[in-house]
Amino acid sequence: MKVDHYEARFAGVGGQGVILAGKILAYGMVSFEGCQAIETPTYTAQVRGGATKVDVVIDKNHIEYPRTENLDFFLSLHQKSLSIYYKEIKDDAIVVVDPNLNPNIPKNMPQKLVLVDLIEIAKKEMGKTLYSAVIAVGLFAGITKIIKESNIQKAVIDNAPKGTEMDNLKAVKIGIELGKKALESKEKIVILTIEDAKLTDSND
Repeated sequence: MKVDHYEARFAGVGGQGVILAGKILAYGMVSFEGCQAIETPTYTAQVRGGATKVDVVIDKNHIEYPRTENLDFFLSLHQKSLSIYYKEIKDDAIVVVDPNLNPNIPKNMPQKLVLVDLIEIAKKEMGKTLYSAVIAVGLFAGITKIIKESNIQKAVIDNAPKGTEMDNLKAVKIGIELGKKALESKEKIVILTIEDAKLTDSND
């Protein structure tokens, strides 16, 4: 990891799998990067369809406080979660939003904003929207470089249900590709489409 301390939040609604994204990231950082990592999920009373999030605190040495205070990365898959959990974010952080499910994005965000239809990409490229969480954690790896691509792939495979390893590997590779394209852009607002999610023969 290039920095000593990093804080990330994945947010959405119940049923979208954002908690899994945090679990995979924390597992990958501890198992393959040699860092300390703590994931803290938060659910609302409404189990399915209610706002939910998972915060991941990562540190090279020791985590003194397990809660997020200054987020470096924020991803939202739904308007409910954006409205409730868009806070405690650094001005130089990265914010990733699915615009189809977040129609009311705050104006004049100081952060770099990445607009990407993660749910639609999961549906069209993977056949199931449940892969959006794996694509999201791949995107995190691609745009932040906090965890090596090979290590996030191993983390995904280790957490994949038996028989779905290859599909999950494809999903995380799609996410990594999206993240790398967002990182390459010098624009403050980056718009990614389904075409940006296409894998080439080299990363298939």
